[in-house]
Amino acid sequence: MKRKDFIRHTIPAVTIPALLSGFSFKAFSASPLLESLLRSSGSGDHVLVLIQLSGGNDGLNTVIPLDQYSVLSACRSNLVIPSGQTLSLSGLANTALHPSMTGMQSLFNDGKVRIVQGVSYPDPNLSHFRATDIWLSASDSSQYLNTGWAGRYLNYEYPNYPTGYPNTTVPDPLAIQIGSVLSTAFQGPTCGMGMSISDPSNFYNLINGIQQTAPATPAGHELSYVRQVAQQTDQYAGVITAAAANVTTQGTYPANNSLAAQLKIVSQLIAGGLQTKIYMVSMGGFDNHSNQVDNGSPATGTHADLLQELSDAIKAFMDDLTFLGAADRVVGMTFSEFGRRILGNNSFGTDHGVAAPMFLFGNKVLPGMLGTNPVLPSTVTVSDNVPMQYDFRSIYASILQDWFCVPTADLNSILLQNFQTLPLVNASDCAATAIHEINNAAGQNLLNISPNPFVSSCNISFTTNGGHTLLQVFDGEGRVMKTLTDKEMDAGTYKVSFENEGYATGVYYARLQNRSVQQVKPMMITR
Repeated sequence: MKRKDFIRHTIPAVTIPALLSGFSFKAFSASPLLESLLRSSGSGDHVLVLIQLSGGNDGLNTVIPLDQYSVLSACRSNLVIPSGQTLSLSGLANTALHPSMTGMQSLFNDGKVRIVQGVSYPDPNLSHFRATDIWLSASDSSQYLNTGWAGRYLNYEYPNYPTGYPNTTVPDPLAIQIGSVLSTAFQGPTCGMGMSISDPSNFYNLINGIQQTAPATPAGHELSYVRQVAQQTDQYAGVITAAAANVTTQGTYPANNSLAAQLKIVSQLIAGGLQTKIYMVSMGGFDNHSNQVDNGSPATGTHADLLQELSDAIKAFMDDLTFLGAADRVVGMTFSEFGRRILGNNSFGTDHGVAAPMFLFGNKVLPGMLGTNPVLPSTVTVSDNVPMQYDFRSIYASILQDWFCVPTADLNSILLQNFQTLPLVNASDCAATAIHEINNAAGQNLLNISPNPFVSSCNISFTTNGGHTLLQVFDGEGRVMKTLTDKEMDAGTYKVSFENEGYATGVYYARLQNRSVQQVKPMMITR
């Protein structure tokens, strides 16, 4: 094949995706979004780092509810972490971390971690593929979207992308994913809006000007030529290389830790001056149906190793950002497509479940824990799940509003529904009108059910501080059985009736959310 024919048939006509030093290169291209963020008050240098935990992380063995320890010991006798080995958290007498997470414990106790309990969504899907798609697209469980939540955000801000970008005003990629496949989260209405670097080795080949070895064949020589042309002509390679070159010394990262290797690149680019807004990294292995723990030693095993890798990587990343003077710019967030069941199985593992905790980290997160330890039924069946406290899309809405300073009125067009925002990060860099009130429900009893248990009906009384108030009833699978109210309300105490419309006997959950305040109470239907 002649060189010109080879190039004509192998190099795509569009600028993305292209081959760059032997790896897929797609661009969250520098766009007007970056320009407007740079002009916005205080938010132009804010960065969001997303950490995807693929497989479904077991939240009950990650953030351990010590006040539910007797239930855990009964239903997870082969999995439960000995209480004496758990890691204490400042200000949380009844909540602890897995013993492998010393790095996260240190960050939490230093006020740099926010735990959000019971994160899920109504009517959850327990298929890995579909659940991941829901989290990345921010869809309802019955809704199929071909765009991602971040892609819609970018398209909303910059509907003309990719025409005219990059340009001299904004030459940098807007977001970068380390991974060979571009995430659905970054899919816009007409094109993918993200850049992916397939692995750390190829990143260092890029910034050091090293081409990946090509086969010693005629086609291999042509491949080398294409790689060389791509490196010389791609407009993003130069700015990435320049940003990386600005950082010659970094902190120490743990060896043999894939997540740490990814985060080291992210830190280098952030501190090096790349004005990229969103980074995504990932780690897998959380689908622990078997051998989640070692037989006879629940604090060790596959899950312990995963949590240590996660914890050590985040701690090294935050230490490095601090060393490089960039820590105040960054907020990070972990997410997994679902949690695991309350009940352990006989294979020293857990099966697909519903709600689980999320971690947010950074100097600007509001420290502590949002929500409460999950309330577990005294008798756990195979169908029982950790009840939902917060919709994951409220997390997205809060980050967009309080970190990227998106006006509240514009959130609906991005997330497609009105999701209540939560107190997650310090919003002082945004306009005062974008800072939402932080409600504190500690010690208040806002939700009462009587009678409970009940056969045919019960009365649910609830107290709202005013504003958007949501009251729903979920079953043990996390499915919405009834929405009793979802509207703006005046402050006060109200009462509604819930009827048993032929529901099976068992444990259900009433969930109240009033802005950031939420409470979940179990309710029992009997015969």
